[in-house]
Amino acid sequence: MSSDAVMPTLRAFVAERDWAQFHSPENLAKSIAIEAGELLEEFQWSPEFDEDRVRLELADVLTYCYQLADRLGVDPEAIILEKLAITREKYPADKARGRSAKYDEL
Repeated sequence: MSSDAVMPTLRAFVAERDWAQFHSPENLAKSIAIEAGELLEEFQWSPEFDEDRVRLELADVLTYCYQLADRLGVDPEAIILEKLAITREKYPADKARGRSAKYDEL
């Protein structure tokens, strides 16, 4: 599903509740970190996890990420592709394949 399908629904949801007033970039960034912590908590003590709970926490993280991108006026898919192009340069497949080394160690 593209952001073109998600954003109108997300905007309507926020507008129905008059929540945009609380959605400053700073607050949205904080919310991303908080929700990411809740996602990580699902894996805290074991590699085993409840898939339904993980999906819901991941949805929370993505929701705030999409809202922050929208608030900043950027297309989430475009910035992901832009970052992948930068990372592709830093981590050429022929050098990075199967390795977890940092780019300056390849």
